[in-house]
Amino acid sequence: MTTVQTSEKTDEAPSAGQAKIVALVVAVSFFMQILDGTIVATSLPQMAASFGVQPVSMSIGITVYMLTMSAFIPLSGWLGDRFGARRIFLASIGVFTGASLFCGLSGSLTEFIVARAIQGAGSALMTPVGRIIVLKSAPKSELVNAIALITWPALTAPVIGPVLGGFITTYASWHWNFLINIPIGLLGMALVLRFVPEQREENPGRLDVLGFILSGAGMTFVLAALELSVKWKGSLLLVLAMLATGIVLSVMAARHFLKVENPLLDLSAFKVQTFSISTLSAGTACRVAINATPFLLPLLFQLGFGLNSIAAGTYLLVYFLGNLGMKAVTTPLLAQFGFRNVLCVNGLIAALCIIACGFFTPDTPLAVIYAILLAAGLSRSMEFTALNTLAFADISPAQRSSASTLSSMLQQAAMLLGVAVAAALLNISTALRAAPEPALVDFRWAFLAVGLMGIVSSLRFFSLPADAGAEVSKHKRFQEK
Repeated sequence: MTTVQTSEKTDEAPSAGQAKIVALVVAVSFFMQILDGTIVATSLPQMAASFGVQPVSMSIGITVYMLTMSAFIPLSGWLGDRFGARRIFLASIGVFTGASLFCGLSGSLTEFIVARAIQGAGSALMTPVGRIIVLKSAPKSELVNAIALITWPALTAPVIGPVLGGFITTYASWHWNFLINIPIGLLGMALVLRFVPEQREENPGRLDVLGFILSGAGMTFVLAALELSVKWKGSLLLVLAMLATGIVLSVMAARHFLKVENPLLDLSAFKVQTFSISTLSAGTACRVAINATPFLLPLLFQLGFGLNSIAAGTYLLVYFLGNLGMKAVTTPLLAQFGFRNVLCVNGLIAALCIIACGFFTPDTPLAVIYAILLAAGLSRSMEFTALNTLAFADISPAQRSSASTLSSMLQQAAMLLGVAVAAALLNISTALRAAPEPALVDFRWAFLAVGLMGIVSSLRFFSLPADAGAEVSKHKRFQEK
């Protein structure tokens, strides 16, 4: 992506008030996007009956959505620079909302798959372009608050989605799980038109077609391999072949970006220590460990404890409530202790909570389980907010579009990798015991391995300077200088 100077006034003198409003507007759209992902799974059996297919066939709708999204994410930054971030963000909401309507009106599996593919394309642009808008609207001193606002949908939607989806499917019909996006989408578009200023680069350069093909294909193959490794019991060789193909294509894309004059993605962002450590090295390992936990917990409570899905959901509710509870103290903690100390200490707390989950048994006192789950949720929220904010603390205006796109790509990969790693650990432990399904001991080993990964990644943050991101966190050491 061409390194250019932005022309909008919001870059020159953004105000804290405007930044907060813009972040809230973006958060509304993010909420719709994430709610859709958590609400759909509850209605798959009813949709299968409506379409006259087996329930397992409905998973292709989720897979197609994910693959389409992964293919178009690399294009998002360039489109925002070329046509204006506000315009592309508005279009992405419109595409997502329109596709939601078609999903709700689908009369067959084929129609549903096509609608989900279009919906995935809209989703691919929404997150990175929305983040670009927030980064351009917020002064550095308000970046923590702005990032915290746009991350709350990821913390609230998983709590609301399954409950709301189950209620709608039971008392209305599965169609409304998609149609509910329409008023939210229309509200989001109206708010964008009213409050979000136009943001456009002066000379974004021509589209790097080869870079788009290589990066999009590489991302798609990698995520498809991770998806298959979790959901499919087929050939391991095929999964490994797809993963290898994705890695080779991604390496080819990186080499291409480093050679051409106007690359689709400017990889110079990785030369910024705070960005590279929070998105690539320690940050990715930390996200993998934390993202494995929501996958393991419901399985632990259902397979290990023998609970039904509703009873298991009550435990998860405590975990996600912890995610919400930390938001009020995130900014003061970062100001008091700085990014390095928070990421190290909080990361260790998160990792220890993950390990502790592996020692849950049906005889563990309920208060102990709730306390650990609450602490795990609190530390998860703190770690994600700190990582997402630190990533852009030292990114220059010219790097923001590429940095936002790269961050979205790596976060998507880390999310699926966390699930894949957790599933692999469970399967390996179960296979070594020659057991038909996982038992408590298998979950113990999985939580332990994932927790150790979290500990190692947390220690890596000690390599950051003490005042890393101090201008953003308002760390007292920086304020005193």
